[in-house]
Amino acid sequence: MIIDLFIESVLTRNIALVFILGMCPLIAISTNVKNAKGMGIAVVLVVTLTAMINYPIYRLLQATGTERLNILVFIITIAATVQVLEMALERFIPSLYNAFGIFLPLITVNCVVLAVSLFFVNRDYNFVETTTFAFGSGVGWLLAIVLVAGIREKMNRISDVPKGLRGKGIVFIILGILALAFIGFTGFSF
Repeated sequence: MIIDLFIESVLTRNIALVFILGMCPLIAISTNVKNAKGMGIAVVLVVTLTAMINYPIYRLLQATGTERLNILVFIITIAATVQVLEMALERFIPSLYNAFGIFLPLITVNCVVLAVSLFFVNRDYNFVETTTFAFGSGVGWLLAIVLVAGIREKMNRISDVPKGLRGKGIVFIILGILALAFIGFTGFSF
């Protein structure tokens, strides 16, 4: 069921906390909630768009017997989609373009975007399932980065993190605890 797939991709199979994908931008950008939201929204948008574009392209590759080129084609599609989206936002919605700032071009190299396209191939999803899974994965990544950023902001204000754990060290501990917490959602469905 589509609702179950969405919940699963956000919670029980969270792309960041279960599959440990997209860690570099998650760790680097999660210094404050504002930046985390910007990057997370950009990821949701790009992951969903590129999966929707990559699905029919993959089916075409399958029909022509060239599906082994899927990774190369997906990477090109991702880069092109991000570039077109960036130009369109700059032209038609400059306030949103300025709000995304550097986050939009960074999405091109976020492994989450490619992973979602590879997952729909491996799981043989149809178009609706692919779109749902992509959107849910993006939302799950957004949830993870905002949670980490919120915890980091709170810790900076109220606690004294030991010197050896400051920065990335404490982020890995936070991510581990969140990953354990998300295991509690296993089996949850409507």
